Amino acid sequence: MAKAEASVEELVGMIERGELRLPEMQRRYVWRSTRVRDLLDSLYRGYPSGAILLWETDEEVPLQPFAVTQQKNPYQSTRLLLDGQQRLTSLSAVIRGQPVTVRSRSRPIELLFNLEHPDQPAFVTEINEDDGDDEEELIDDEADATEDELLQRFNKMTFVVSTRKLEQSPQWVKVSDVFKTDEDAPFLERAGIEKVNDPRFKKYSQRLARLRGIRKYNYRMDVLERSLLYNEVTEIFVRVNSLGAKLRSSDLALAQISAKWRNSLRTFQTFQDKSASAGFDLDLGLHLKKPCCICDGPIAIPHRRQHQACDIANGVERKLSRNGIRLEFSQE
Repeated sequence: MAKAEASVEELVGMIERGELRLPEMQRRYVWRSTRVRDLLDSLYRGYPSGAILLWETDEEVPLQPFAVTQQKNPYQSTRLLLDGQQRLTSLSAVIRGQPVTVRSRSRPIELLFNLEHPDQPAFVTEINEDDGDDEEELIDDEADATEDELLQRFNKMTFVVSTRKLEQSPQWVKVSDVFKTDEDAPFLERAGIEKVNDPRFKKYSQRLARLRGIRKYNYRMDVLERSLLYNEVTEIFVRVNSLGAKLRSSDLALAQISAKWRNSLRTFQTFQDKSASAGFDLDLGLHLKKPCCICDGPIAIPHRRQHQACDIANGVERKLSRNGIRLEFSQE
């Protein structure tokens, strides 16, 4: 396994140009804006942020789209992102100022940067294991706090998820706007700084430069050998993510299914869309659990390697067909 480094700017460029793709074994983008906020804060402070796992291959591998827009890959070989999708998709959306699109629904990641932030982080990061994909949820103490208490709390933070009221404050600037230009003047003028001898001039300029410096943050990359087969890469993906406890069991099951049944993700997503149109808008993981009794009993992919791809595909498609019948019946 080769070792390499790439800056955030280089990785975002690779995604935009289509040089870095997602294999279908990957789950969809699930991070909430609060997770992106904490990632930006870590990179701003130069904290470690994990490694990126890639596989470069000439093999024709089933893909799925990123949650941000990409051009067509100009090269014959493909670089596949096996670990780091949530981080790099988030950074790409914020730096490029683009929304993320999941299941045909687009939502912006709007973060604000506090020009008057404290030098040290004021809060311990709050961990939420439920990576919901829709609206942000206030934690209990925020939900019960008064408007003044919330404002005091936010003023002690470096990055926050945007609110209309904070957007109007001159000390808060939109993160994506800062990445769009290397000029400080618009932000300094908005903050009421008219002269160079204003004591805030140097502090704000340094902080804006430090924020843009996130683009130069270097990620360590582990690059898998080109000679590896797709099945073996899938096993590596499963082990990496199960050790980190980042994926649900259904996500890992999908990865293992896709290793034996290419383009299976499309079948599941098509059924998910049909279910949603029939009034059953369920998470893909629930649909994966439905056909769990296929072939000769409850499926446990790691212990059923003897099944051929056609066995799994036929069993799942039979189960999906049965579910389809039930859906049609339930509407009558």
